[in-house]
Amino acid sequence: MTDRISMKVCQLALCAAPLILVCNFASVPARAQGATAPAPAQSQTQNEQTFSQAQIVQLVAPIALYPDPLLTQVLMASTYPLEVVEAARWSRDNSTIEGQALENAMQGQSWDPSVKALTAVPQTLEMMSDKLAWMEELGDAFLAQQQDVLNAVQTLRAEAQAAGNLKSTPQQVVTTEPVPAGVVASAGQPPIVIEPVNPDVYYVPVYNPAVAYGAWGFPNYQPFYWSPPGFIASNIVSFTAGVAVGAAIWGGCDWWNHNVIINVNRYNVFNHANINIANNVWVHNPAHRGNVPYRNAAVAERFGRSNEVAARDALRNRVDVQHDDFFKDRADAPRNDAERNDALRRMEGNADNADRRDDADRKIAPALTERRDDDVRKDGGDRQVDRAPERRDVAPERKDATQQFMRSRAEAPRPERRPMGSRFEAERRHRL
Repeated sequence: MTDRISMKVCQLALCAAPLILVCNFASVPARAQGATAPAPAQSQTQNEQTFSQAQIVQLVAPIALYPDPLLTQVLMASTYPLEVVEAARWSRDNSTIEGQALENAMQGQSWDPSVKALTAVPQTLEMMSDKLAWMEELGDAFLAQQQDVLNAVQTLRAEAQAAGNLKSTPQQVVTTEPVPAGVVASAGQPPIVIEPVNPDVYYVPVYNPAVAYGAWGFPNYQPFYWSPPGFIASNIVSFTAGVAVGAAIWGGCDWWNHNVIINVNRYNVFNHANINIANNVWVHNPAHRGNVPYRNAAVAERFGRSNEVAARDALRNRVDVQHDDFFKDRADAPRNDAERNDALRRMEGNADNADRRDDADRKIAPALTERRDDDVRKDGGDRQVDRAPERRDVAPERKDATQQFMRSRAEAPRPERRPMGSRFEAERRHRL
């Protein structure tokens, strides 16, 4: 009996062994997956703060062959995506304004000077507005990794030159920048400089980045190709019709020191300013960033808090100006300061609670909604506040309509009133 029981126990053990092995093997991948799960999250956090070389090359490829002043103007303005969208709308609505009239109209706008400058080159402004996500990422990369962005431009220019697609033409002059005094030259190629033949007239290059630079080295990061509506390319690198910009384009580049610089004389002429600075290196102004968050943690730390304060101040000034413009021709009208302050507090609350989402459309579209009162009319730049007059006009109209209705009822003709039984009395007299 004992031998029989022992044999049964052994059989049960042999049958259970495969099940135990299967359970152990199944648990190993689960533990391994749990151990390696945090790694992608950490990598994702790092990727959100910095751009890889392939990403930066992809971002600058559509504009790397632009003349240096226009290129730097785009880089500066891309750090203010909200204002670029507004300026593009204004430019579409005021396409006939140019020259001195455009320069005068820009004095009434509150945009950053780098954004105002691009209204003289509407094709470029339209491209930036159409490619909204690209523009925002370009600005983020330029703020966080300026040297990498400028180096990527030079790398692409060298590739285009080697492919025979970058050379001097009747529209632009291609040279190299000599080593300035006090700068130690590197072993690499000197920077390639592109300048317009006439600094007051710009021909914007139009090209397919996947072709202009030869064989594209980053197949997983393909750049976009954009051309103005109706444009017909005649070469690998073609040019739009010349645009007279006057002094509007005032940017420049110090390639050896990786800085974007300001042509002070041109800046003063177009902006009706009188700046006189010894250090003409461009610096980002967070007051014009609006509600668009900074992608990079270090950049957010450097500009974030000042961005919030500056945005509030700019918003308060804008509300004050709009309020004063509305009442400037109505000296007898009361100032509704309580209503204005309530609107200001609501708009500031929206700015403080801005949602930091990666999608550019979702970040910029709500900010555009908050600034609808800044949309520019077609008369050249004046602003108006629409909501306040509508509230004042509706009530009187309703009151007048009610009074007219009551007056109409009171004046309407009524039938003659007769005493009861008058009809029967007339018939009795007729019979008599």
